Amino acid sequence: MAALSGEQLQQAALKRRAIEAVIWGMPAVNFDLMREALLQAMKGKDNQVVFYSRLPSWKNQTLTPNPDSIYIIPFYDTHDGPVVLEVPPAEGGTFVGSIDDLWQVAIEDVGPAGFDKGKGGKYLILPPGCKGSVPEGYFPMPSQTYRGFAILRSMLKSTESNEVATAVAYGKRIKMYPLAQATNPPATQFLDAVDTVFDSTIKYDASFFTTLDRVIQSEPCLARDAALVDQLKTIGIVKGKPFQPDAQTRLLLNEAAREAHLWLDSQCEALFKTTFFPGTHWAVPASPELIKAISEGMNDPNNYPVDARGTSYTMGFFSAKHLGAGQFYLMTIRDKNGNRFAGRNTYRLSVPPNAPVNQYWSATLYDRETHALIRDQKWSSRSSQSAGLQRNPNGSVDLFFGPQAPAGKDTNWVPTNAERDFEVLFRLYGPEKSFFDKVWKLPDIELADNQ
Repeated sequence: MAALSGEQLQQAALKRRAIEAVIWGMPAVNFDLMREALLQAMKGKDNQVVFYSRLPSWKNQTLTPNPDSIYIIPFYDTHDGPVVLEVPPAEGGTFVGSIDDLWQVAIEDVGPAGFDKGKGGKYLILPPGCKGSVPEGYFPMPSQTYRGFAILRSMLKSTESNEVATAVAYGKRIKMYPLAQATNPPATQFLDAVDTVFDSTIKYDASFFTTLDRVIQSEPCLARDAALVDQLKTIGIVKGKPFQPDAQTRLLLNEAAREAHLWLDSQCEALFKTTFFPGTHWAVPASPELIKAISEGMNDPNNYPVDARGTSYTMGFFSAKHLGAGQFYLMTIRDKNGNRFAGRNTYRLSVPPNAPVNQYWSATLYDRETHALIRDQKWSSRSSQSAGLQRNPNGSVDLFFGPQAPAGKDTNWVPTNAERDFEVLFRLYGPEKSFFDKVWKLPDIELADNQ
């Protein structure tokens, strides 16, 4: 084998470390792209709140969002000091959600299944290294990063317009303001994203590293990441210095991002080898190690699953402190026969009666490549609360996924793009014990009878 030159070795190291940077930096880049959508598409600012004045459409191009929920998304920035997120009690409405730092590690859950137990309260988000006592009457929320967000879902009783309006009004009862102005807080600024293409899909090219550099420049290096941050110097990302890759480096970064994408997609596939219901293709879209690490704030030096984290955050955003307390997720990328879902086909999911939830269930379709809602569709999901949903005599529900609705099944149908593959996420809000005991079982999705 011919010896590699010094330049060839340097290029190989750059590409190798760039691939690892994509995997490691995924949740931070994922968040920063959402923040950029706030700043660019919404013309907003930090410490403002993105919300939806009606149920979201495909224009919500975040990763696997829930189109059956009213989102309230405060973006916080504590560079200038602690920020208060004031949550109303669960009276006339309720929240399911969490406060996450920039790495999308949950600081705490919010609402009846969260820290305030439905009583509401003032969550005080503290910047890294904040010293001093916390004023009486606040819940201290120490963040390891200056920036982050809360994902709050204002829950619906139905999808009727009056119920949606009630959920929106409840969501807008939150307040967000600097602690320094707590005696006379300014009005919270709400930005309605419902008609805006709010796009934070991951770009697997050299721009990924520009976004990662923006994070490195504005945030502290966490102790757990010191070695990884040091290796970023190889690709030109250094705190306090401009990131200016030359043309050759950009080519290598493009290649590295594409290769990382292929590897992460193979890891996504591997997640579905461990199924939730034996004999089906339904799986939790996060590894047990990752779920445990997030519940511990990613602070266990013996459990830092970077690969698993990168894999999950290619598909979605947000983490809960206690997954299963307020919500639970199952995902599938294959039908009963083990084949990938093709948008040209029509499929049926038969949801058994008496689903073990005290709120609602939903099934949502996403583009398999982008993990965002399928573009240009009239709707993206059906839920147990969908208006006009047809139920069978025994209480079960047949849902259909395909380019056209089967005759007479429009209200139970979710449209697909015939040219693209898709994936399905099944959500359970307020899951009950019998679900985790697997007394109730969700069957595989299968080709419809006419296929």
